Amino acid sequence: MHRPLLSWFKKNGRDLPWRRRRDPYAVLVSEMMLQQTQVVTVIDYFERWVARFPNFQELAAAHETDVLHAWQGLGYYSRARNLHRTAKLVVERHAGEFPRDLETIRALPGIGRYTAGAVSSFAFDHATPVVDGNIARVLARLFNYRQRVDSGEGQKWVWQISTELQPKTGAGLFNEALMELGATICLPGRPKCADCPVHSFCKAEGPETLPLKKPRQKTVAMGETCAWIFKNGQVLLEQQTGVRWHGLWKLPILTESSSSRIREETKSPLLSLDYPFTHHRVTLTVFAESAPHSLTENQEWFQIDQIESVAMTAPHRRALNRIMEERLKVFPIQVEDAIPGVLERD
Repeated sequence: MHRPLLSWFKKNGRDLPWRRRRDPYAVLVSEMMLQQTQVVTVIDYFERWVARFPNFQELAAAHETDVLHAWQGLGYYSRARNLHRTAKLVVERHAGEFPRDLETIRALPGIGRYTAGAVSSFAFDHATPVVDGNIARVLARLFNYRQRVDSGEGQKWVWQISTELQPKTGAGLFNEALMELGATICLPGRPKCADCPVHSFCKAEGPETLPLKKPRQKTVAMGETCAWIFKNGQVLLEQQTGVRWHGLWKLPILTESSSSRIREETKSPLLSLDYPFTHHRVTLTVFAESAPHSLTENQEWFQIDQIESVAMTAPHRRALNRIMEERLKVFPIQVEDAIPGVLERD
């Protein structure tokens, strides 16, 4: 199976920027960005990131605010913080050289079994199994596996099969080819079996029905009510302290008493927009409010011309852009505001 798969990949593999660099830094950055995010979204972010932080040393020396600003729009900001922490550990504990031992790699912040295997395989060409959603789907179909791949037993099976398929040499290329097959040919729902280079090896009965998984969680609707507070050419923002968007700035959250007053006054919002977050669909509603008498310790005034350099969440950046354009006639700040789609990753 290896020979036709690799031959196909060499002719048809996508020209992705992280495939032009095989060093562990580039591989790790791309893999962290690709978690829960579509390839098309990551391409520009990756190129800007490595231009700004070209190696572990440069990233380790950067301030967290700059790191989060470079990441804004990608979502799941814990990935950026873990990448930053990893860079610092690589510099402090490993003299700037990324470790080659699999268990040492897995001990770094935010690096699980898949990401560790990907760096080991793609950067060092070690015969390390790599299983993401694409590879799990390909293997389940090739072997006509009729158990849930997201169960404990299913995970054990798919990782074992991936281990057994590892070639003695060229493991990185093989794993990448298998992943590419899942991303472009062995698609969910409608696999392109006629174009598959390993179709003759496939034992799938009804490939469109595989892999088996537990049902998707239903999307839950949520509301988020915030304030637009503008005074003397300045906008009031609030820095997040929770786990979700820690360190990022957003429009101030309205208190329950303020929200109740707005409902009683039947006040019209300045804007309302929706955005996805894990299994939720959040409706962000913004109302114009007057300046508070005093600020909380996580609130701060920003001049309009400062806003571009502030690390903000993508939905709040979009909301702020629209309000400034409509109310202040300020041209929107041009930043990526794509909301990441979900790609099957660990």
